[in-house]
Amino acid sequence: MKRRSFLKGTLATGAAAVAVNAGLLTPSTVLAADWNTKAFTAKTIDDAVSAVYGSAATAASGDIKLKAPAIAENGAVTPVEVDASAIDGVESISILASKNPIPMVCEYTFAAGAVGFVSTRIKMGETMNVIAIVNAGGKLLKTEQEVKVTIGGCGG
Repeated sequence: MKRRSFLKGTLATGAAAVAVNAGLLTPSTVLAADWNTKAFTAKTIDDAVSAVYGSAATAASGDIKLKAPAIAENGAVTPVEVDASAIDGVESISILASKNPIPMVCEYTFAAGAVGFVSTRIKMGETMNVIAIVNAGGKLLKTEQEVKVTIGGCGG
């Protein structure tokens, strides 16, 4: 271990300990963050989208660029990139996997003025469509792409 890395780690741990002891960062506060249980337990895409946005009505959009591999050799770590930077006023981006037992994979909420761009890795059990939904200006825009999975990320 390098001295600089050790000092950075020690300083970060010390700062976190001071914040916890001062009551600024309590575990109950951290764990009480909003968690949309309904969206992340929904069994269908429409139910998950309705739980997040209040409606499942989406419109296809060519302004959303969804980048995922056509063939994912390992479904456990499928890279997905959603670029909605061509759309003004992006409020949130959701990524869904159509055949996963729980289709809602993730949802990102953006602050005003943020660029609508997300890059992440998702887990897929079999070949399916990856769906990106962008909430911008009160409209739900959607694009999707099929990803063929050769080795499922769920033990298959």
